Amino acid sequence: MILSADGYLKVVTETIDRVASGQRSEVGRAAELIVSALRAGGVVQAFGTGHSEALAMEIAGRAGGLVPTNRIALRDLVLRGGEPASILGPFLERDLTVAHKLYALAPIEPADVFVLASNSGVNGAMVEFATLVKERGHGLIAITSREHSERVESRHPSGRKLADLADVVLDNGAPYGDATLPLPGGGAVGAVSSITAALLAQQIVVEVVRRMIEAGERPPVYLSANIPGGDAHNTDLEARYAGRIRRGS
Repeated sequence: MILSADGYLKVVTETIDRVASGQRSEVGRAAELIVSALRAGGVVQAFGTGHSEALAMEIAGRAGGLVPTNRIALRDLVLRGGEPASILGPFLERDLTVAHKLYALAPIEPADVFVLASNSGVNGAMVEFATLVKERGHGLIAITSREHSERVESRHPSGRKLADLADVVLDNGAPYGDATLPLPGGGAVGAVSSITAALLAQQIVVEVVRRMIEAGERPPVYLSANIPGGDAHNTDLEARYAGRIRRGS
């Protein structure tokens, strides 16, 4: 692999093709879980830590996406839980107690389905959160790197990883360490997990919408707030899920 912008483009293109075309069954199963939840009055709860938070942003509250979606984030501990901002840091995602606090703060109801993203899939907060999700009977879709997760030890006391708990596991195709282009002195550059996770998220959403349309249903989809009529359209749909979805944080 050549250390250049073109070299990175080549490896990203190859990874995208492998991830997007090799998991059609898993994408379909994830879409079915979400459709079933929406029909039961549930919403999609999305959670990711570190750079995997980008996946939650891809799922919840964006143009062309599903309206009944809610993003859970570590900052909720500060914004909604009254914790000091000083708790936020790179090691917070390893704290098991964080999962319990976040779950308690979120507007979760029994019919909700969860999409959790973690490249490594081994940190304590994420694995504990996934454990809570399954103990409470929710559907769980995980997006993770199979290669990375299989090469590292779990940081959860149970020894389990995110992939061990999910109903559907989608592999983001990222290599061990995420970055793709080796450097001469060691290490690598050019991460891919955010790109492929976003692709998988959009594939799932498209499949959800397709299934609903084919069933004669009108899918609740956001318009861009930056086109005429977008705000009115979105506000009307959001009102149906008052108290269930959070925007603006």
